[in-house]
Amino acid sequence: MSADRVYSDSQMEVGPRANSDHHKHKHKDKEHRHKDHKKDKDHEKFKYANNDYGDFSEKKHKDKEKMRFKEDGSDKHKHKEKRKEEKFKFVGLDVKVKKEQENGFASPHRIKTEDDNGFYRSPKHDKSLKREHDDDDSEFKPKKIKIENDKKAKKRKQEGEEDIKPKKKQKGKDAEGDGKKKAKKEPEQKWKWWEEERYTDGQKWKFLEHKGPLFAPPYDPLPSNVNFYYDGKPFKLSLEAEEVATFYAKMLDHEYTTKEIFQKNFFKDWRKEMTPEEKSVITDLKKCDFTEMSQYFKAQSEAKKQMSKEEKQKIKEENERILQEYGFCIMDNHKERIANFRIEPPGLFRGRGDHPKMGMLKRRIRPEDVIINCSKDSKHPKPPPGTKWKEVRHDNKVTWLVSWTENIQGSIKYIMLNPSSRIKGEKDWQKYETARRLKKCVERIRNQYREDWKSKEMRIRQRSVALYFIDKLALRAGNEKEEGETADTVGCCSLRVEHIKLHPEKDGQEYVVEFDFLGKDSIRYYNKVPVEKRVFKNLQLFMENKQSEDDLFDRLNTSILNKHLQELMDGLTAKVFRTYNASITLQQQLKELTNPEENVPAKILSYNRANRAVAILCNHQRAPPKTFEKSMQNLQSKIDAKRDQLSEAKRELKSAKADAKVRRDEKSKKAVESKKKAVQRIEEQLMKLEVQATDREENKQIALGTSKLNYLDPRISVAWCKKWGVPIEKIYNKTQREKFAWAIDMADEDYEF
Repeated sequence: MSADRVYSDSQMEVGPRANSDHHKHKHKDKEHRHKDHKKDKDHEKFKYANNDYGDFSEKKHKDKEKMRFKEDGSDKHKHKEKRKEEKFKFVGLDVKVKKEQENGFASPHRIKTEDDNGFYRSPKHDKSLKREHDDDDSEFKPKKIKIENDKKAKKRKQEGEEDIKPKKKQKGKDAEGDGKKKAKKEPEQKWKWWEEERYTDGQKWKFLEHKGPLFAPPYDPLPSNVNFYYDGKPFKLSLEAEEVATFYAKMLDHEYTTKEIFQKNFFKDWRKEMTPEEKSVITDLKKCDFTEMSQYFKAQSEAKKQMSKEEKQKIKEENERILQEYGFCIMDNHKERIANFRIEPPGLFRGRGDHPKMGMLKRRIRPEDVIINCSKDSKHPKPPPGTKWKEVRHDNKVTWLVSWTENIQGSIKYIMLNPSSRIKGEKDWQKYETARRLKKCVERIRNQYREDWKSKEMRIRQRSVALYFIDKLALRAGNEKEEGETADTVGCCSLRVEHIKLHPEKDGQEYVVEFDFLGKDSIRYYNKVPVEKRVFKNLQLFMENKQSEDDLFDRLNTSILNKHLQELMDGLTAKVFRTYNASITLQQQLKELTNPEENVPAKILSYNRANRAVAILCNHQRAPPKTFEKSMQNLQSKIDAKRDQLSEAKRELKSAKADAKVRRDEKSKKAVESKKKAVQRIEEQLMKLEVQATDREENKQIALGTSKLNYLDPRISVAWCKKWGVPIEKIYNKTQREKFAWAIDMADEDYEF
């Protein structure tokens, strides 16, 4: 026992004191006198013993005394002694064994005793209870002993499983329970940054820490049995040239590779990666055969689709591991999701429309090209071994984490935070609040530019007409760019004479202006719109004595226009006009199109029609999806099948009604009611499918998402949903709800833009 002499005197004396109280009430007189006689001797033993070992030693002593005074030699007494000896035969062992017991491995029953309220008792309280337990044992009731043994064994087994196999337990019901609890707590854990004060001194954050970007994997060479052919003969390429060739091979069936400008740019950049020997041989792209390489990549793609469930799960787990490592940052003590932590791999530039640089080689980005932005007191991201960053900055006036310059157009690329982050949310919120401020002064601005149409200065007239187009047609301002550097896209300020035609009368309307030009992303803008007479006259004046390639607004550029807009209202830009007009149009359209009597699918159709009016205003067009016709055919087949089902259900209802007239019993009445409900249910399903078909057809060339996510105040949509009982999930998906969490929280059904 010497190894356990570590407790204070007060702790060591608790056992005898509790024992003495207990003897007064429970023990038989003969046993009681014997205990009193032995008390002084036992006290010395307990004084230097551990609390728990003291208990065990006292029990062992009591066993001996019981056997001495009860000499009937019955089997039950022998059984009791044997049980006690087995229970405490390890009392004198190493302290390490005792510590394992205390930590839950086969621990004594009293350590885990629970009271009626489900709370564990302290060791101090437990001792008195233990004494009662021991004295019950002294009555020698074998059934009670057996039940107690089973309970202890079961409890020890459970405790052992909890400590040894905690993960196994989590996979069961407890894990599900935890998941449910977590789901309930999730809204509480959501950071409501919009309820906190914002930085007003220009800084975006005080602390920023992240892992840096994830670079594209190195090139994996083609197998030796996959060949590139030149002029009908296999030709072994160097690794650099082979990698660029694979970019073209992967796009072999794409429309891009049929375009002359794409082929020309690709071949020019590909030759830069070739060795002198390769350059001397490969001189004509038409003699190059990438077919075998293309088939290899198609087979790889097909093999991925045929992967087993286990293989897919392994990839999924690896992607999740990468996401947890690179996909989050710590910003001002909050964990924020990063939007695009992967640096784009090398490939061929595609561009939109007929971009003059399509087919050019996008080079591999290396650590030496990358600028890191984080706080000084953070743990800085480490570059890959053997490399270094271009620069590490600590600029808290910007929101990007990583930046680099791409080689095609020389533009700067950024790694930013996810749209659901505080920084992105604040920016959105501020954008829509600025547009709401414009609402208060838009009439004053409109009156002013109307007055300026009559100005004696040509620059003021041009500025006022351009502002009229930006306001009425939601045109972009347009940016200056060097000739030939990018696609021939224009905005309002950069319109040329060739981009408009004037019609004093067209299609029964007076003073019609016909626009036809390539806008952002080479999307064609074509519109015929009637304008006010003074605008029409001014346009005629602006076009006098000019060639088709001359600027329409030759005394105006984006800088001049933006400076004027700032004078009209703080923070006003051409984009604010687009945001204002888009949001106000949505609000007006929703009021006009929403029918309170309609069901949810019909209301959603009305919402999409209001959204489409905005998309048309902002020229958010798209090419019809390649699978559009097939998907419409499938949908039509479903509609036809549902109509047949409805006809059958109506026949069954008619038959049930006739049957009910003859029988006139309760069973036939219930059958009629059941058939009526079936008909109503199928009619609702049919209407839902027909609404879906109408919606798809109307939106096949309109991109609703761009305006919904970038130009429409989300509080308008949230208020509409709350007012008419439409689930927000029907308007915004999960990612969009995370992006607009601030709007969902703050907007009520009476919100007005």
